[in-house]
Amino acid sequence: MKKNLLKGAAATVIVLTTLAFTTLKKEINIKESSVTWIGKKVTGSHTGTIQLKSGFFNMEDEKLVGGEFVMDMTSISTTDLSGENKQKLEGHLKSEDFFGVEKHPTAKLVITSVASKGNGSYGVVGNLTIKNITKPVTFDLEINDKVANAKLSIDRTKYDVRYGSGSFFDNLGDKTIYDNFDLEVNLKF
Repeated sequence: MKKNLLKGAAATVIVLTTLAFTTLKKEINIKESSVTWIGKKVTGSHTGTIQLKSGFFNMEDEKLVGGEFVMDMTSISTTDLSGENKQKLEGHLKSEDFFGVEKHPTAKLVITSVASKGNGSYGVVGNLTIKNITKPVTFDLEINDKVANAKLSIDRTKYDVRYGSGSFFDNLGDKTIYDNFDLEVNLKF
């Protein structure tokens, strides 16, 4: 009788422990999500979009614990230009001067750690890979209902994207492109 009770109690503990630490994978709806980029230069700025190829969050007890996102760099586009100027900038961004999408068609972010700040707000650390170069990034992420928002500032020179950088080239004057570009991310799941 005692053996059966002990076996039953042990089985209950195992089941409860398993349930308590179950990680749920929440797939991102890539068609309803958006990634907007903003690049600045001395004489102004440009904006555009990058499509997500895939993405998911790992959740435990409705709290963020991880995730992974893949961006389709071949989809990089500008939204502030039209016609020939739009085509030229998009071609240049896809070239080896910038993201070299022929050799590096995707960029990837893997969340490595998360700290809850309360009320659906998180401090996130992740590894961002662009052009096969991986560097750590940190940012804040807000999750409300089934929507997550984040803003990231990325130093492009850490990923060998140095074209027009005043940090690497002299006498650029008003042709200087700032090293950091911003990403505004809106994810729906």
